Amino acid sequence: MFQVFASTPEDMGPGQIGAHAARAEAMGFDGLQVPDAIHDGLLLAALALNATNNLIVGTAVLVAFARSPMTTAIAAWDLQAMSGGRFEVGLGTQVKQNIEQRYSARWDSPVPQLREYVQAMKAVFHSFQSGERLNFQGAHYSLTKLQPFFNPGPIAHPDIPILCGAVGPAMTKMVGRIADGMITHPTNTPPRYIREVCLPRLQQGFASAARDADDFKLVLGPLTATGRDEEAVAVAWEKQRSMLGFLYSTPAYWPSLELFGWQDKGRQLLELTRAGDWAAMSKVITDDMLDAFVPRGSYSEIARVFRDRYAGLTRRITFPMPEDPRDDERVAEVVCQLQSPA
Repeated sequence: MFQVFASTPEDMGPGQIGAHAARAEAMGFDGLQVPDAIHDGLLLAALALNATNNLIVGTAVLVAFARSPMTTAIAAWDLQAMSGGRFEVGLGTQVKQNIEQRYSARWDSPVPQLREYVQAMKAVFHSFQSGERLNFQGAHYSLTKLQPFFNPGPIAHPDIPILCGAVGPAMTKMVGRIADGMITHPTNTPPRYIREVCLPRLQQGFASAARDADDFKLVLGPLTATGRDEEAVAVAWEKQRSMLGFLYSTPAYWPSLELFGWQDKGRQLLELTRAGDWAAMSKVITDDMLDAFVPRGSYSEIARVFRDRYAGLTRRITFPMPEDPRDDERVAEVVCQLQSPA
């Protein structure tokens, strides 16, 4: 049995997100992930929550270092209050060049910086709810002033889940130690990688904090090739071939390639980006690689494929919304199958 979250295209703006969220809710999805890339993730989350009644809405992922922990905490508090407890904060680091050059913000040491960010937000939430003095002091963030005038006060659902995106070993262990969940990168979703690499790292984090991780939210968001028939599946398959070629041109994502012995593929893709030969990148991705990374099947098959791959590894997955609303009923059946006990 899975909780099933719908995804949102990164180019979807404020004018479309409300209808998108309402459609996801009507199809029976448990939740919706909204991006923070081209448009502001917190604004998208507010509009999605306002357009729905039961859907959980989370950012996947909000660029943390571009924002003060206080401003993010205030927005999260308001979104949680307005939605009756349906908001989740998903945080991520982005990359150094974007943080410094796109946002003109500070990039220090990403693992301890994100750890402090999460801790600072939790300290702010505690002060909002309890009225106690705010006194968080760390190496990267210091929040020590919260006059009563600026305190929004207690809410009915103060335990706002904070999830983090993570790829590397140190970040994954840190997330296991202090966060409420982890959002995987699409390159890190093969069952073998989750079983042999991701879960052991999280367990180290759980153990270091002596925490019970039964309610930890591990969110798997694989690239998926699905559709109403085999022709549609084949089109999606080739689309994901191109996407994997693009993603694996980034060295930070190579560890999952290395697990399968495909290190040379990453180097080939990096060379193609340096040569500007973007069209050739998909040719580097073989069918064996796609089999490992991309669940494939028609709408009548894909629920079984997901169960075979991910049962016992997680309780929460993301599934793509169909581009054609005429397929909504088919996907609603898939969502229901995934939510049902095996």
